[in-house]
Amino acid sequence: MSSISSRANSLTPSLTLSIDSKSKAMKAEGIDVCGFAAGEPDFDTPDHIKAAAIDALNKGFTKYTPSSGIPELRQAIADKFAADNHIEYKASQIIVSNGAKQSCFNAILATCEPGDEVVIPSPYWLSYPEMVRIAGADPVFVQTKEQNGWKMTAEEFENAMTPRTKMVILNTPGNPTGSVYTKEELEKLVEVAAEEDILILSDEIYEKLVYDDTAHVSVASLSDEAYKLSITVNGFSKSYAMTGWRLGYLGAPEPIAKAIDSIQSHSTSNPCSFSQHGGLAALRGDQQPVADMRDEFLLRRDYMFDRLSGISQITAVKPLGAFYILANISRLSLTSQNFSDRLLSKANVAVVPGAAFGDDRTIRLSYATSLDIIKKGMDRFEDFCRTL
Repeated sequence: MSSISSRANSLTPSLTLSIDSKSKAMKAEGIDVCGFAAGEPDFDTPDHIKAAAIDALNKGFTKYTPSSGIPELRQAIADKFAADNHIEYKASQIIVSNGAKQSCFNAILATCEPGDEVVIPSPYWLSYPEMVRIAGADPVFVQTKEQNGWKMTAEEFENAMTPRTKMVILNTPGNPTGSVYTKEELEKLVEVAAEEDILILSDEIYEKLVYDDTAHVSVASLSDEAYKLSITVNGFSKSYAMTGWRLGYLGAPEPIAKAIDSIQSHSTSNPCSFSQHGGLAALRGDQQPVADMRDEFLLRRDYMFDRLSGISQITAVKPLGAFYILANISRLSLTSQNFSDRLLSKANVAVVPGAAFGDDRTIRLSYATSLDIIKKGMDRFEDFCRTL
């Protein structure tokens, strides 16, 4: 008899973490690796945020807090939702968690059960289907098209629906595609969801990182109907370079928020006490570091995209958000894993195979690294592609 549950056995290890650990091991051996696999900003957390956490530590703010977060942070998040996203949540509808990842997992666990289906546009962030499976539900993938900017259409969503569909997951701006849904596209998706009262898990963790004239639109802001169906997830990791602080949050209709609070109280309890004071400073303090980081990412995106566009065997959609480019390598007749392994071993460049995101024709490159490393890495990438 196996001592490992079928739930655990059904999960696949994170390919992004395995690539990252392999490239770090190579760096530890003194090998000059250009890392394009990172899923986190390479910037330091702004000083005023660190100072707030240090002050909280020095004042002895190291005890348990309410499981759903300290009241002043929940209120600040509600204020942020109102000001930035035009969504009216009460503080009681906000749950602060140990990262947006936990917020997504809690939301799925609180609403989905065995027999339910969750629609996930592909390519997708690799943890979504695993979270759905842990909840006992079944992920249903909708393969999006490169010519549509890797975005699911309302028609594709409708075709994927069955009487068992409980939820759809939308990630805008998206990982790994960098795609941003327009207001009109989201309105059409909401229309389809509203027909059958399908919940919408809206992961908006990259909302501050949008480029050109792109506007981020929160699904829950679109209508009363959208508000009632939506669970809005966000966090501090990407916008404020706070990945290691493990601080995320969500806003949801009151019954769902209460259920999530109950689940969290029996799993992790509260997020880190002094991290919450850092989050408070992030929301209420100077926002210029966020704008500066976004501007730097824009420069890097433009450079990396221009270089990729000059390689005849590669196609890519210009990302409008986040800090990734999804490149189509299907003309090279290699699997994404094979391409990524060879690129790392022969050219010392780390990327993530698209198989991790449900699309084996692609690879993901992150521009969350310095322009110097991007220039050097793209030289190597270009030379490598010429050899294939």
